[in-house]
Amino acid sequence: MAVTNAHIKNLLTCIDLEEAEQVNRYSLDQQHTLKSLKAEGLALHPIIVTRKNFGYADYPEITFKLSFPPETNLFKDGASIECFCNGEESVKGVLLNLDGNNGEFRLFAPDFPDWIEDKGVGIKLAPDQRTTSIMKATLNNLESNKTLFSLFEKIHNPFVPQQTSAIEDEKQLVFANTQLNLSQQNAVNEMVANTEMLIIHGPPGTGKTTTLIEGILQLIKLGKKIVVAAPSNTAVDNIAKGLIATNLNILRVGNTTKTDELVFAHTPEGKLANSKEQKEIKQLKIRAEEFRKMALKYKRNFGKEEREQRNLLFKEVKDIRNEIKKLQAYNEGKLFSQAQVILGTPIGLYDADLRHLKFDTLIMDEAGQCIEPLAWCIFPLADKHVLAGDHFQLPPTVLSNEAAQLGFNTSILEKAVAAIQPVFLLNTQYRMRQSIAGFSSQYFYNNELLTAQHLNNTTAHLIFIDTAGSSYNEAFGQDGTSLKNDGELQIALKLIETENIDPTQTAFISPYAGQVAAAKEVLPTQMRISTIDSFQGQEQHTIIISLVRSNDEGIIGFLKDYRRMNVAITRAKEKLYIIGDSATLGGDAFYNSFLTYAEKNGLYKSVWEFEM
Repeated sequence: MAVTNAHIKNLLTCIDLEEAEQVNRYSLDQQHTLKSLKAEGLALHPIIVTRKNFGYADYPEITFKLSFPPETNLFKDGASIECFCNGEESVKGVLLNLDGNNGEFRLFAPDFPDWIEDKGVGIKLAPDQRTTSIMKATLNNLESNKTLFSLFEKIHNPFVPQQTSAIEDEKQLVFANTQLNLSQQNAVNEMVANTEMLIIHGPPGTGKTTTLIEGILQLIKLGKKIVVAAPSNTAVDNIAKGLIATNLNILRVGNTTKTDELVFAHTPEGKLANSKEQKEIKQLKIRAEEFRKMALKYKRNFGKEEREQRNLLFKEVKDIRNEIKKLQAYNEGKLFSQAQVILGTPIGLYDADLRHLKFDTLIMDEAGQCIEPLAWCIFPLADKHVLAGDHFQLPPTVLSNEAAQLGFNTSILEKAVAAIQPVFLLNTQYRMRQSIAGFSSQYFYNNELLTAQHLNNTTAHLIFIDTAGSSYNEAFGQDGTSLKNDGELQIALKLIETENIDPTQTAFISPYAGQVAAAKEVLPTQMRISTIDSFQGQEQHTIIISLVRSNDEGIIGFLKDYRRMNVAITRAKEKLYIIGDSATLGGDAFYNSFLTYAEKNGLYKSVWEFEM
């Protein structure tokens, strides 16, 4: 008990540290200028407003575009933001989506600010105090849920006896998907037989989503009700699409702004469209709009009486919007009870208030990207839990170095893997050529990650281009906070020209935002150009990786997190080009192993082979 309470206390401390770091990092003041926030990827400025409308619960929503290529790794869907303009009071909101240079956000205000279309409007990240308070409340009340607290103790107590496979005496299932390999079939069997917690380890390209969908189908056959979570909206929609194809009755909750028509039809908004209930809500929205227009007759400069009248009118708008929320909650409640599977992000599911429903199993996909306290917020929804993901890819993003040192960036998956056994590995990858997958299999997956037979090598698929001795040294980019390497960009350009690389089928990725920003200025616009962190979970026919680091001291910075390299080298399906300085990288044992592998299993070229 004392050990368990110490873990809860540690997590609460980490939450406080992370919140304090957010407040510090996101502040716009003398210490943190707008220029520095932009350089660190914490602010987008200026934005160009392209559309205004009233969205969910009649909150104002703004669609915008950027006139510059941003590095937006931290601007994730659902992030807390503030909209600001010089000299005006900022307005809190939430980022609905950001794709390239286009995005959308919602403001928590009765109306659009008067200055929203002025020059100099921007958005910046803001502390997510609501999520913070939810996580704290969950941890403080964890002990009151005996079943959940017992699971917490198992995950945090290394002396708990390991469980054994649950399916020894189970009847073999009849699979809907007859193409599953043996490791996928075993994982599905375990999902059905699971009594508490199951871990499915899915390295890149191993069909994790396909396996989860089959498992859900088998559970539904047995009359079970399932809830599915994932840390990002993209991951939620990915599994939702797979379930839609099976004709299950699913309900996708949460931020659905960016969902396509296929998924939108399975959201509460989509299912209630054109219904009697929706018409009633529409009438309320019309009333709210009338009061809003009356309030807008009072401009910026007015007296006390006018200000009071305006406030009263906005109060009417707020009251009507609360009524709309209640109506929506009532209507959605009926949909919740009918759905076989409900899907959303952890906060999306929490906000849907599903506590009155009884779920058999909670399945969390991409669990390696979920911080532990967020998982405990939704674990009470079901008695059984399935965690799926890959703890050898990048962990959740944490701003506070002190919190990270205390383990806050250790995902729920990584915590569980250390305590819950057995872990079911999906052992065959179908994404990339064998030579591309081989090093990761060797280093991260104990040579247990196999490659589907049709992906055996035909020609050289892995090419390392060594810049040692070329004087292509790293340097700080224009923002002065992140590194770039212009020489490596010139090699990338030469590769595209000499190798007849199709830019539309190619992605350029780098660990450094400075290199990404520089690449967007010189590489073809049709190419996807991204940091490695932002590209996790994606794939492309051809990948060019620029490692950037080149210095006499052999310093490699956060390339020391080898999981970042694992993500990078497992994105390519057919061709993987890696540009780096062996003299700088080779002093590190991991990179030395990789260089040896590249020489043996791919093409190892010197920069001098290119006419620059």
